[in-house]
Amino acid sequence: MQPATAAALDLFNPTEAHEMLRRMVRDFVQGEVEPQALEHDRTETFNLPLFRRLGELGLLGVTIPEEHGGAGMDAVAAVIAHEELSASDPGFCLAYLAHSMLFVNNFHHNASAEQRARVLPKVLSGEWVGGMCMSEPHVGTDVLGMSTVAERVGDHYELTGRKMWITNGLIAEGTLGDVFLVYAKTGARISSFLVEKGTPGFEGGQKIRDKCGMRASTTAELVFERARVPVANRLGEEGDSLMHMMRNLEIERVTLAAMSLGIAMRCVQVMCRYASERHAFGKPLREFGQIQRYIARSYAAWKAARSYVYDTARRMDLGRPGQRVDSDGVKLVATTMAKQVADDAMQVLGGYGYVGEYVVERLWRDAKLLEIGGGTLEAHEKNITKDLSRAWQAIVV
Repeated sequence: MQPATAAALDLFNPTEAHEMLRRMVRDFVQGEVEPQALEHDRTETFNLPLFRRLGELGLLGVTIPEEHGGAGMDAVAAVIAHEELSASDPGFCLAYLAHSMLFVNNFHHNASAEQRARVLPKVLSGEWVGGMCMSEPHVGTDVLGMSTVAERVGDHYELTGRKMWITNGLIAEGTLGDVFLVYAKTGARISSFLVEKGTPGFEGGQKIRDKCGMRASTTAELVFERARVPVANRLGEEGDSLMHMMRNLEIERVTLAAMSLGIAMRCVQVMCRYASERHAFGKPLREFGQIQRYIARSYAAWKAARSYVYDTARRMDLGRPGQRVDSDGVKLVATTMAKQVADDAMQVLGGYGYVGEYVVERLWRDAKLLEIGGGTLEAHEKNITKDLSRAWQAIVV
């Protein structure tokens, strides 16, 4: 009798649809994203026409059901899109993540039928650029410490406060993004509101300049001075949005980890090619043990993190929370891996790695944000330890 064997599983392209998606995004990246990446990093500008091409390709609603205008795919598909885009332009990909994950995915799961019908067509096409407002000038990880408040006055709320580090907050100089999910205190609890450009009392504050990396996405402060938001723009019931926030953090962290995979993949490719083409003392750099160490360890670290990210995405149910240990875990592992791999790539390239021509300098700068945004490394360590301490028996399966 032949021994039973496990069915073959391509962890990274589990279905034909996933493989087709990867090919489509990779072709788009090579043909349209790569040629503009360096220039938009240098000018610190967001490429709005290119962003709208994502809408034409159906990528802005990759996790949204087909009956609501999306692609009807899963968390693995979202990982594929973010990995491939970040191999070329992590800054542009961050703007995509803020729109498609922080706004669109979050909005879809928590909006009413009327809200979906009114807003989804515009954000899925790219006509509107969206974002999410949670952090404040003095509040980051401690979201319960936010001071933005929403007071109900008849048929509307008045929002007062400031939000900080908002990706897509200003999509051009002085031009607000089109629509935002804004978290605010309603009494002692947190509620979320749909706030559109043009809302009285809502305006852009400072554009954050001279960022270390992710310069192709815009970052801004947004200001709410008794901003008049209709009650009809509240998502769900008043005070229910802490759960909305926590549920969406899981897919946010997995896709941020996917961005790290793209950065590391590109860095490994660059250092391998350079080590073959560049010679020293009469032989290719790849024949030197020190260089072999950088390349081999970088490749192994990337592959290990990649398997963890895709396995976590494969098990995710986008409609239900429950993967916090591993969504925190993959971001903790993958982001530190990507920064180290980018650093190793710069070391392999020497002086050429320190300038923009060979890409890794830009990827090195971009990688650092992923250890901070969407939850700091320290927050992930706290969450993982807390959750495992509650259910340590489940560690062994």
